Amino acid sequence: MHETEKQSNWDEIIKPKRGLLELNLKAVWKYRDLLTLLVRRDFVAVYKQTILGPLWHFLQPIFTTITFTIIFSNVAQIPTDEIPAPMFYYTGTIIWNFFSKCLTTTSSTFVSNAGIFGKVYFPRLIMPLSAVVSAFIAFLIQCSILIVMYIVYSYQGANLHISTWTLTIPLLLIIMAMLGLGLGIIISSFTTKYKDLNYFLGFGVQLLMYATPIIYPASFIPAPFNKIVMLNPIAPVIEGFKFAVLGKGTFDFKMLTYSVVVTTIIFFIGLVTFNRVEKKFIDTI
Repeated sequence: MHETEKQSNWDEIIKPKRGLLELNLKAVWKYRDLLTLLVRRDFVAVYKQTILGPLWHFLQPIFTTITFTIIFSNVAQIPTDEIPAPMFYYTGTIIWNFFSKCLTTTSSTFVSNAGIFGKVYFPRLIMPLSAVVSAFIAFLIQCSILIVMYIVYSYQGANLHISTWTLTIPLLLIIMAMLGLGLGIIISSFTTKYKDLNYFLGFGVQLLMYATPIIYPASFIPAPFNKIVMLNPIAPVIEGFKFAVLGKGTFDFKMLTYSVVVTTIIFFIGLVTFNRVEKKFIDTI
């Protein structure tokens, strides 16, 4: 029997990857049921033995918003572009949580799933993708509070309005997901050898938040430093999101284009790095 005839009897033929750009996205689509299962597992595992359960999706950004409002608005008197402080901080908090969760969760892909990777075959890219989908679902859940706040403050006469820029929100979310995923899988690829990078990640994400217009509007930054802050590729996207939701802020098309270019490069590097490390990480982890 010829080799081709033997292979035709198998449902799945696993072959080694030859090139760095061989991503095998068809296999990812074929295992979409596994992706759904992993997303469901993320929600069940995190809140299974907690008293409040899924309510933590709401409580975490609400508590953060209250803290920011007291410290940065009431005490430090930082302006919020004439937007009610709770609305301003809640909007920034949920969109930052989406990005940071994409980044931090995917950054531990290889280390956290080494036991599974060593026993069962499936497209490894499924793991970081499931983290991004989970972060997106959590973001959508938290948006329900944002909608309620929007209705309440609009009824009270706050200067909030929806414009055509609101239609750019899906694009902005895709950019943030790609940037978080790209950076995350790059870091994940390095943590297979240098595990102490995980200890610096939480600290680095915290510093990055303060270097991004979350607790302050971009208009609050002095002119000489504004351009420097906007070189952070996530900063124009965050500002664009707040402008699309609140109708206030800075929506610079040139800086957004810059973010798209940088994000695309980081995402491409991340996929190539992930593809390379995937072949031999189990021997080094």
